[in-house]
Amino acid sequence: MRLYSSLWNTDDWATRGGLVKTDWTNAPFTASYKNFNSDACVWSNGQSSCCSESPNSWFWQGLDYAQQGQLNWVRDNYMIYNYCSDTNRFPQGVPQECAYANLY
Repeated sequence: MRLYSSLWNTDDWATRGGLVKTDWTNAPFTASYKNFNSDACVWSNGQSSCCSESPNSWFWQGLDYAQQGQLNWVRDNYMIYNYCSDTNRFPQGVPQECAYANLY
């Protein structure tokens, strides 16, 4: 397994509609990963390997009322861009994963 990351200029769409510009004077940018552990599901033939697990597994757990409130607080106070609501970037419809209510 490999982990890749990339950086690209998103000044025109992912920065509050271009209101926040990237400060390129700090380039070159570097990223590092320390003690990275992956606990991933494998997607194959339209099925996730996590879906075959017991309903008691982490994949099937939801947030309780208090945790939902905490998540909403973080979104309200820190999230500046949500591509699932970006109809300017996706005039023909947002990506398929946006249909899942827990993503936005």
